[in-house]
Amino acid sequence: MGAVSSRLPVFPWDRLEPYKATAAAHPDGIVDLSVGTPVDPVPALVRQALTDASDSPGYPTVWGTPALRDALTGWAAARLGAQGLEHTNVLPVVGSKELVAWLPTQLGLGAGDKVAHPRLAYPTYEVGARLAGAEPVVYDDPWDLDPAGVRLLWLNSPSNPTGRVLGVQELRRAVAWAREHGILVFSDECYLELGWDAEPVSVLHPDVCDGSYEGVVAVHSLSKRSNLAGYRAAFLAGDPAVLGELLAIRKHGGMMIPAPVQAATAVALGDTAHVTEQRERYARRRSALRGALESAGFRIEHSEASLYLWATRDEPCWDTVGDLAKRGILVAPGDFYGTAGERFVRIAFTATDERVAAAVQRLGEQG
Repeated sequence: MGAVSSRLPVFPWDRLEPYKATAAAHPDGIVDLSVGTPVDPVPALVRQALTDASDSPGYPTVWGTPALRDALTGWAAARLGAQGLEHTNVLPVVGSKELVAWLPTQLGLGAGDKVAHPRLAYPTYEVGARLAGAEPVVYDDPWDLDPAGVRLLWLNSPSNPTGRVLGVQELRRAVAWAREHGILVFSDECYLELGWDAEPVSVLHPDVCDGSYEGVVAVHSLSKRSNLAGYRAAFLAGDPAVLGELLAIRKHGGMMIPAPVQAATAVALGDTAHVTEQRERYARRRSALRGALESAGFRIEHSEASLYLWATRDEPCWDTVGDLAKRGILVAPGDFYGTAGERFVRIAFTATDERVAAAVQRLGEQG
């Protein structure tokens, strides 16, 4: 058992618990802006679809129902601009974090292999590499990496934590470099529908991949766009050879989305009204928090997309976390996402309107 824990980093959120306790002691309660978990209702039509499919006594399929696969290919074509998708180009997964954590293992990576991810990144990219016994390596620009030993390249646009969006030319260059060196590209695009100051583009768009999905897979989730984090609804789209191999492995492992969630996912992907409504909620909260943070002396960098503001007061991130916790506001320290974030904090705008308003008021009291 000790061998497993010794090869993994400390679970970062455990380190935040004392600050959470401080924030919770505020007379008006905590404003938790540390984790980007949805707080708004699951859309009514999605809940109805889940209810209608609740009498599902048999085992679901790992590949998903034909209706779900139709929904996945249809959405990817309409929203991502992906061309010519067949059912073999898509694969539902049990939430995107599960996929990120276990992908290197499922791909057969191990000692001597390298998994590359952005220098500032979601910690699970590193965890996935370490679980497989592979070596995680970081990059600023992927094409500057030494390709020796790199088997898997993670892209993340829009970025968690920074909200940075990679443009078409940057994505093209990354894909071309990876193909030149025989490296598989997985692009984490879970925040793609939450662009604010930039319009995110998928790695599956023909302007990026030239209409070929060889060596390229996109990762998408309904957690953010549809408030379905509790449903664990996500999917892959791209190279059918890679997805076919993963499908076979996941069949053996019984990694299947529950049948009612499959039905709900198909309905959610077929509706845009609830996505627009949720975007409007987030836009209001983002605007309010950004204005309050800037007035309180913070500088916002990147943050052109996603559900976060990447903010700094040019001080160690834990100093910022501690100061805000005394004001009843909990945020994530930037070093959770790599040492390059040690003077930043990540601030989610996924709290309710009432809690965001409380945070704005407290930030205004700093002066």
